[in-house]
Amino acid sequence: MNQELSSEHRESLLNTLKIRFEKNRHRHVGLDWTNVRTKLEAAPEKLGSLNEMESTDGEPDVVGYDEQSGEYIFYDCSEESPKGRRSVCYDEEALVSRKENKPKNSAIGMAAAMGVELLTEEQYQNLQKLGKFDSKTSSWIETPAHIRKLGGALFADYRYGTVFVYHNGAESYYAARGFRGMLRV
Repeated sequence: MNQELSSEHRESLLNTLKIRFEKNRHRHVGLDWTNVRTKLEAAPEKLGSLNEMESTDGEPDVVGYDEQSGEYIFYDCSEESPKGRRSVCYDEEALVSRKENKPKNSAIGMAAAMGVELLTEEQYQNLQKLGKFDSKTSSWIETPAHIRKLGGALFADYRYGTVFVYHNGAESYYAARGFRGMLRV
């Protein structure tokens, strides 16, 4: 999916990210946009991933900085699970196992093509500390191998003032379930 962006498209994306960064300072207290932009300009493939996150309605934003690696951390911060990534099963194995009414893609497959990772349960919990997300939708999250081996997969949402983590068959898919991505730059 990732392709090199034209200079005009790159500037437009950087401007969108800057506006979101400025509007949501509570997500990244103490971080400076100039430093984020410098990192992004040095990593065109990461800009391609952010473009994919943006074009599927993920509204990516900086949610942290890893002191050890020197990387900025972006999550999808759309209020609901990104519209352009819903109605997908969990992974390729689940997609292949469906005999009829197959979804067009899987969360893991789309994330890999976009160059992002699904949020872990801990990352999802941390996202919910920055606002209220998925109050009408749900999002697949990274599933531990022992659960996936048994045919299950995890998803999460926010209801009744609480973050819930549930399980479902990995081959299931719903119009209101997508996934949120994480990207390190």
